[in-house]
Amino acid sequence: MRFDVKGNPSYGEVDVDLGPGEVVLIEPGAMSRMSSNMKSSFKRQGSFFSAIFRKMFGGENFFLGKYEHPNGGSLTFAPSIPGHVEHRQLSNNSLNVMAGCFLACTPGVNIKAKFGGLKAFFSGEGAFLLEASGSGDLFFNSFGGIVKKEINGEFIVDTGHVVAFDSSLNYSISGMGNFKSTMLSGEGLVMKFKGAGTLYLQTRNVSSVASWLTPRLL
Repeated sequence: MRFDVKGNPSYGEVDVDLGPGEVVLIEPGAMSRMSSNMKSSFKRQGSFFSAIFRKMFGGENFFLGKYEHPNGGSLTFAPSIPGHVEHRQLSNNSLNVMAGCFLACTPGVNIKAKFGGLKAFFSGEGAFLLEASGSGDLFFNSFGGIVKKEINGEFIVDTGHVVAFDSSLNYSISGMGNFKSTMLSGEGLVMKFKGAGTLYLQTRNVSSVASWLTPRLL
């Protein structure tokens, strides 16, 4: 499979050329255009219960769109929100992806919902993450541009700006200082990462933009 990510950081999309018999799995509704010889169907990712769990708690679809053709073909897919599309090559390892950020993968990658504990529930971003594991190509997206940080030690991020992070990174959730500082700073809760690994951040926060727009729509 050959691919080309275009339009970053504002309007990312992925052009894919599939060889004979090659397959790509994408989020339903993400396909933008494709050659006429492509065959499309739907495939459940993982077991039945894994797919149900992912849909109920991970915010993802039960089925993924499956695109292939015996002679190969091309297609383009893009996320529903404006932003950056990132590619990550997995090789018998895993990456934690925030719910709603998964876009596409090749069949060797398994996507399942992962309980982040009560700490994730109180983050405001949901109690469940998606764990992408295995070997193959993974595509995920952000709202705004993606900033890639290599962490070796400790690092603090606002909860609404996290897109994905290596499973080697541990995190805790807390306020900005004491209770008064948290309430008055306007920053809310933050994720404190520890360890060594890669952290993907988005330059914009969907919740903050929605809060800014709401009074202007009334």
